[in-house]
Amino acid sequence: MAKKRPQTKAKRPQIADGEIPVVGAREPCPCGSGRRYKACHGRAAAQAVTELVQRPFEGLPGECDWVALRELVPAATAELTLKGGLPEGVPSVTLATVLPMAWPALRRDDGSVLLGLQNDTASGDISRDLADTLQQALAAQPGTPVQGRRAPADGPRLQDLLDLEGTFEPVVHSGFEFWVPDAENATAEVTASLERANAAAIPTVKLTGVDSAYWCETPEKNHLRWVMPHPEEQLLDALARLHAAGTSGLGEGTRLVGSFRAHGLTVPVWDLPSGVGAEDVEKPAAEFAERLAAALATDAPLTPDERRARGGLTNRQVTLS
Repeated sequence: MAKKRPQTKAKRPQIADGEIPVVGAREPCPCGSGRRYKACHGRAAAQAVTELVQRPFEGLPGECDWVALRELVPAATAELTLKGGLPEGVPSVTLATVLPMAWPALRRDDGSVLLGLQNDTASGDISRDLADTLQQALAAQPGTPVQGRRAPADGPRLQDLLDLEGTFEPVVHSGFEFWVPDAENATAEVTASLERANAAAIPTVKLTGVDSAYWCETPEKNHLRWVMPHPEEQLLDALARLHAAGTSGLGEGTRLVGSFRAHGLTVPVWDLPSGVGAEDVEKPAAEFAERLAAALATDAPLTPDERRARGGLTNRQVTLS
């Protein structure tokens, strides 16, 4: 009998990590390891997509207002400035809290783009998901809504697409009429969506004397929700100092009741009497900002009363994201 020749496996071509394409999760990994993609190089890609970014809007102009529009404000818009200017055929790009039928984005008939902020996102990085949606909208045909999808793990973020030297100036609306520049020609579906959204919107006003503070009206009492950029521990210490001293309020009948935690920032919340409007808290809020600045500059250890006040504020903290 003839001897069997020893069989040798041909060496698989080696591919550098940066050159490995994305394939189906159950397909062989292109690196040549013999394992499925999901168990090889796809594992790192999946982790990058799902890993939560604690402060997705960090580095953008108006980070605090981005958080407010994402979590607190029903109806608002803000013009966005792109790096290198607008593409041909795109007269403007506008961020909106929500869009009709919860569309992630919309390319209007005139070529302008509306980008929705309060939509569910597919990954742990809201900034990357929004950037991917924005790029789709810029390339979409006029008159076309854009559907959401999972953004590539190595895709750009908003910080890569927007002009970081620009401004971010939200405009708060009483309703969602900005959806339909030509209401008479809106489809029945859009009209119905507009009516539902307007009925659910809580009246909200942005204060003018301080940054990122929003008054809102509810049936039983009004509130002021103020997104602040300070590190959480330092801010809670400062608020505790003011609370223990009896100077954390915004006037008679008002009360600091706790805070939200949203996208890496802290949002103190005050209860206001139902008769107190946004204009009524402009001056008290400005005065509070001065007291807070002084408290933030203090590094002395907390007193027992201040520690108790801090514990109470921490216990009344709610995480939104």
